[in-house]
Amino acid sequence: MTTAPSKIGLGGGCHWCTEGVFTSLIGITKVNQGWIASNGEHSSLSEAIEVYFDPAVISLADLIEIHLHTHASASNHSMRGKYRSAIYTFDDVQFKQAQDILHLLSADFHKSVITEVYPFRRFKQNKIELSDYYYSAPDRPFCQTYIQPKISLLLARFNRHINRDKVLELADYQLKPLIRSITQKLPAEPTQTKATREKT
Repeated sequence: MTTAPSKIGLGGGCHWCTEGVFTSLIGITKVNQGWIASNGEHSSLSEAIEVYFDPAVISLADLIEIHLHTHASASNHSMRGKYRSAIYTFDDVQFKQAQDILHLLSADFHKSVITEVYPFRRFKQNKIELSDYYYSAPDRPFCQTYIQPKISLLLARFNRHINRDKVLELADYQLKPLIRSITQKLPAEPTQTKATREKT
């Protein structure tokens, strides 16, 4: 039986970067790139993505852990209006679950994590020609400067969640040596992330 996909909204940095990170993972069925709004003082649109995922393959806890480590989740910089550090949830149960996960994972950081959980209210999709921004042209200067380091971090720290078929599309670019070294040294039993260990 196929598990019905779940959905979560994630924001933190440029949506091109966030999209590139999450399209590189197993268990992701679709990523929509654009802007998300919550309510109240957070009702303005902020760069973010919608992530559809198979929880039988990758958990919400894994997604949040990866999100916290692939953007400046402990930096309350001056651009936070445009780049709200956020987890957007779609019902009360998911809201509470995300809050619990965020509280647990915040202990991994030396500085206070400023990421917040918000109820999802509205999504505005970016232009189609700007979707799949990283994988459509990874040799762009922006991709090499800002997105590629995040993919390198995924390969080094979260390799058990990597969609290898997807990432191997980058073999002709600067990631080739790292891809080769990581795939050659994969453990037989990949180490679980902290969030997953706490669940078992």
